[in-house]
Amino acid sequence: MQQPPDITDRAALARNRLRAQRQGTEAFLQEEAAVEIKERLGEVNRRFTTPLIIGGFPDPWGDLWPDARRIADDDLLDITPQAHDLIIHAFGLHWANDPVGQLVQCRRGLVADGLFLGVMFGGRTLSELRAALAEAEAALTGGLSPRVLPMGEIRDIGGLLQRAGFALPVADSVVKTVTYRTAFHLMADLRAMGEGNALAARNRRWPRRDLFPEAARIYAQSFPADEGRVRATFEMMFLTGWSPHETQQKPLRPGSAAHRLADALRPGGGRDTSAKPL
Repeated sequence: MQQPPDITDRAALARNRLRAQRQGTEAFLQEEAAVEIKERLGEVNRRFTTPLIIGGFPDPWGDLWPDARRIADDDLLDITPQAHDLIIHAFGLHWANDPVGQLVQCRRGLVADGLFLGVMFGGRTLSELRAALAEAEAALTGGLSPRVLPMGEIRDIGGLLQRAGFALPVADSVVKTVTYRTAFHLMADLRAMGEGNALAARNRRWPRRDLFPEAARIYAQSFPADEGRVRATFEMMFLTGWSPHETQQKPLRPGSAAHRLADALRPGGGRDTSAKPL
């Protein structure tokens, strides 16, 4: 079977991240994601003793588990099978060439009934920048170049967890709107986060000198914010799944329900004690 082409240029991604780390600016949104993960872990009645954190920026996650093992989010993860009771995939899955393969490796690295938590950018991320760049490039050149990473939709992510063999999969998202002085300040912030263009199919040639000024003009016109600023959307998608274990809850067998759905859905149905068995 022919191998599909890589989406991400891993060497370019590594350069982008190294530059951000040297500047000490990569923590934007990473810290917010770490706080969200910490809150979710607080709702789990479990003490974890062998955590693993996967990601390109270890520093923002240090407060979560100072003694956790940390590894890079390479295509082939450095994970020992059944070695961890908690694995956190910290903001790298959207760059993965094989997201399902990453999740399968994580599931195999968990002990039975171990917990996986992941965070990645979702499909609504940078929708404004994507639209402005596309409109500007189409008008100036009559074509489009890959400039913003394609990202998954929330309805598809739960399916990835199931395909990877996780039990009790859950996917949800948090959308944040950030404002910038101009689109140029947004693009500078993306580079500072290590989230610059690392697409394998990106155009290596220098763009036209008028492309980004035109995109910034369209951006300011189409997506204004208060005080003459522009808005940018970031969608953080959170993935939760458990390594299968016989003690976990199982879906009910078809036909095994004790009450009629119509009774449960009628007004006050949640409090009705008179529903008849099927």
